[in-house]
Amino acid sequence: MSVSWIPHPTILEGRLVKLIPLEERHLDELHTAAKDKRIWEFYSGDWSVRETFNRVYNGSLKLREKGIEYPFVVTLKSTGKIIGSTRFMDIGSYDKRLEIGGTWYMPEYWATAVNPDCKLALLTFAFETLHAKRVQLKTQHDNIRSRKAIEKIGGKFEGIIRKHMLKDDGSFRSSAYFSILDDEWLEVKNNLEEFLEKKLMKQKGT
Repeated sequence: MSVSWIPHPTILEGRLVKLIPLEERHLDELHTAAKDKRIWEFYSGDWSVRETFNRVYNGSLKLREKGIEYPFVVTLKSTGKIIGSTRFMDIGSYDKRLEIGGTWYMPEYWATAVNPDCKLALLTFAFETLHAKRVQLKTQHDNIRSRKAIEKIGGKFEGIIRKHMLKDDGSFRSSAYFSILDDEWLEVKNNLEEFLEKKLMKQKGT
């Protein structure tokens, strides 16, 4: 895998959010945003615990050096506040595929325009700059809120991989997989832009 497929630094902007490449200087503020334990109910571990948090994000920075991941902090354009994180992962330039994952936001931004805005920026970059053929997304099989969110942004359900990931508590998680393909992107983009606009209008109370 060539580390040059995603040039560094890559900064992505939506209507509300700005995605900035994760750096060590962000870790303290990012951990503060990660402290609500509700965020981690369906994750492989509790990233609100600083030891776990450091392991995950220091690991992601190392994987960026190898071209396997590209982590971002999600900031509000209006204030610059860090409200969550997301990343490109499982990057395969030869096959022109990657995954959007490791996504979380502070709970006050759940069910707002933030997620569709963030996903639109990521997907537009993946399909229109990188010319990816496939973007996949996954979540714990029983995370209904996440599954619905993926479907709303255009992900097509592909199936469940059973006992897919070992969690920190020793249990196994099964993963529900979704994908968007390049020849589906135009329709997905149009629908996602419309969905985002409705969310923004609702937030404005119009």
